[in-house]
Amino acid sequence: MATATVLKKGRKFDQVLEGARTVFMRDGFEGASVDDITREAGVSKATLYSYFPDKRLLFLEVARAECARQADAAIQTIDMTAAPREALTAAARRITSFITSDFGQRVYRICVAECDRFPDVGRAFYQSGPLVVRQRLADYLTAATARGQLAVDDIPLAADQFAELCKANLQARTLFGATPCAPAEVERTIVGAVDMFLARYAV
Repeated sequence: MATATVLKKGRKFDQVLEGARTVFMRDGFEGASVDDITREAGVSKATLYSYFPDKRLLFLEVARAECARQADAAIQTIDMTAAPREALTAAARRITSFITSDFGQRVYRICVAECDRFPDVGRAFYQSGPLVVRQRLADYLTAATARGQLAVDDIPLAADQFAELCKANLQARTLFGATPCAPAEVERTIVGAVDMFLARYAV
């Protein structure tokens, strides 16, 4: 079933969504069963299927809502008036927190796994999460450049560069199940990302 299906919403829609989020967070996409989700949500299978006739559709909606929540938190984290080191450090903490989280990894894996058959999955994930954060970061870089704190000619490229710096040594290790990233290693990546970015763009 195409993921572009218009979702029916009703009295128990949010209840189903929250139950599914709990199960997906705990068991992942493949491990999550409809029985577990209905039990967690406290609804019948008929109710669940009336909203989400396909498990992928349910996961997509959970992922979209979670990415939107993460993006909203990131937007609130970036203080548009803060000095570059302070603002970028806060943004880096939010980015690294998501990519090293269990849910962040699961969302990423399912988007990659299903992108050929269900391109809307990856597109929705990107538009509801990473793209929102990228735009907020670009807005900050524009403001800081206007204040004379940064010298950035290509704002979109610089925003992408910073996001990639925040993934160094973290995303690949978490996705491929290598050794867990200790807090000290995450902090090292954050500091390194900010230092390198400012070495290139700070005035």
